Amino acid sequence: MKKVLITGVNGSGGSYLAEYLISKKNINKVFGTYRRYDSLKKFNLRNLIKSKKLSLIKCDLNKLQDIKKIIKKYKFDIIFHLASDADVLKSFFNPREIVLNNNNCTLNLLESLRINNSKSKIMICSTSEVYGNLGTRKKKINENTKIAPINPYAVSKTFQDLISQNYFQIFGLKIIITRMFTYLNARRNNLFASSFADQIVKIENKRQKFLYHGNLKSLRTILDIRDAMEAYYLAAMKGKPGEIYNIGGIYKYSVGEILNKLIKLSNNRVITKLDKKLLRPKDIDFQIPDFNKFINHTKWRPKYKIEDSLNYMMKETREKFYFELNK
Repeated sequence: MKKVLITGVNGSGGSYLAEYLISKKNINKVFGTYRRYDSLKKFNLRNLIKSKKLSLIKCDLNKLQDIKKIIKKYKFDIIFHLASDADVLKSFFNPREIVLNNNNCTLNLLESLRINNSKSKIMICSTSEVYGNLGTRKKKINENTKIAPINPYAVSKTFQDLISQNYFQIFGLKIIITRMFTYLNARRNNLFASSFADQIVKIENKRQKFLYHGNLKSLRTILDIRDAMEAYYLAAMKGKPGEIYNIGGIYKYSVGEILNKLIKLSNNRVITKLDKKLLRPKDIDFQIPDFNKFINHTKWRPKYKIEDSLNYMMKETREKFYFELNK
């Protein structure tokens, strides 16, 4: 039976992953770190807070001594490192804050594992943002595509990615790196699809008049959150330490196509408007993954169709709206 740690369990990805892992029979106990007590009242943890399989640990990953004590005490079988400030747009305006936070969180975790001579398998949850704008309509991005980040958040994830490779090569930590491409996540409002869904629900409830958007031309593959969490699990179970795996969806959609599909899921009339403040100084136009390596290693394939994924996201977004309204 496995004892697992999720850093940033109260975040959007961390909470979804905890829900998934708790459902697995081969996972005996899930531990999750959080930074502030007020975050425990979030919508994200509503299905987790009373689970006997989950234990929450207050820990600031920016403080080396905090995470060192936890690593020494619990001796986890698997660690999923998700904790980070993942706001791309914000990183253009507060780069120092995001870069320092994300770099320190990762370096302190790796140092704690090195100092304690840890035997844990470590899953570093990186991102396709590290590749920047290198995709073309003729060539998918594979794990050998060079890293070329175009925003400060992506630079911080590039540091995370590269320092993790370093700790595997030099210190022998059992590190697996996943680079997740675009996925749907109702609990994270700074992603384009979840922002659209959130605004649609506000329009439905007369809290907002227009839906504001930025660049609608960017072309991505889209992955269901449930497929994404299964992929993380399989990467930890079947992935090989030292390897990097791209994970993503199969079918391509522009941001504008996703917006139109979401609008059709509402009974309300939705009027859209361009907000120039939402346009990134640098943006990714085309990002399509080649994840054959991950399929070959794990036999994973996305299960959910785009319509199922968008309906699921809208359902969760409406639940979140009423949860926050009544808390």
